[in-house]
Amino acid sequence: MAHTIHEATGKMTQLCRKSVHANVRRSILERVSIFRRFFRFIWERILVCSVCRPSRYRRLSSQESFPAERLEAGSGPHDTTCSGYETDSDLVTLKISLLGDCQIGKTSFVIKYVGDEQEKRSLEMKGLNLMDKTLLVQGARIAFKLWDVGGDRSSMDQVPIACKDAVAILFMFDLTSRCTLNSVIGWYNQARKWNQTAIPILIGTKFDDFVQLPPDLQWTIVTQARAYAREMKATLFFSSATHNINVNKIFKFIMAKLFNLPWTVERNLTLGEPIIDF
Repeated sequence: MAHTIHEATGKMTQLCRKSVHANVRRSILERVSIFRRFFRFIWERILVCSVCRPSRYRRLSSQESFPAERLEAGSGPHDTTCSGYETDSDLVTLKISLLGDCQIGKTSFVIKYVGDEQEKRSLEMKGLNLMDKTLLVQGARIAFKLWDVGGDRSSMDQVPIACKDAVAILFMFDLTSRCTLNSVIGWYNQARKWNQTAIPILIGTKFDDFVQLPPDLQWTIVTQARAYAREMKATLFFSSATHNINVNKIFKFIMAKLFNLPWTVERNLTLGEPIIDF
């Protein structure tokens, strides 16, 4: 009888142990399953973010390319301005910085391009003026973020943030003021400390006033500006915001360079005409 009780007790102990082991195993499996679901969720979120994150800019296919004549001429039926501040993944954002001395026409140049309505939405900070323009070009939405840095000494602190991540930097001077042209190299050296890959463009403003200068002075300024452009490896444009000379063409040139698009504009070195040199 005692042996039978002992045997029964042993079987009960084994059953209890098996039950405990089963419960422990089930608990471990449940925890593992929870961790697996958690890490699967995290991994799926990472994959979604990596796939959906928009690139800084992309190369357009041949079907999306801008025709050369549309790049040279004004806006076409598929090149229109979009209002608002879109932030979805279909938007290609291009940051462009403008550097140069005070009173040379940088802000007038930007306003001529973005228009009065967008100018009203501009964001002004100390030494910095931010404006946007969004274009719809053959199904691709391209947003220019224009960072206009003030030209006084106190604005130099804004150069690093303005130049960082810019795809193009416009170095600007007043065609009627040689001292502003002499300052261009200093602005260029400051900008290159923070951005060595942006497309450099040298722009002479106030061409409508420039053509009133004596021809020999015009030639001197043209010669010096071309020499500076070669030193900076920059394309040179003479422009006028008042008469909208080469304003739109400069931004079309930037798009052509960034997206490797055909652009058949010719050099113009004729004295008395808007210079384009590259």
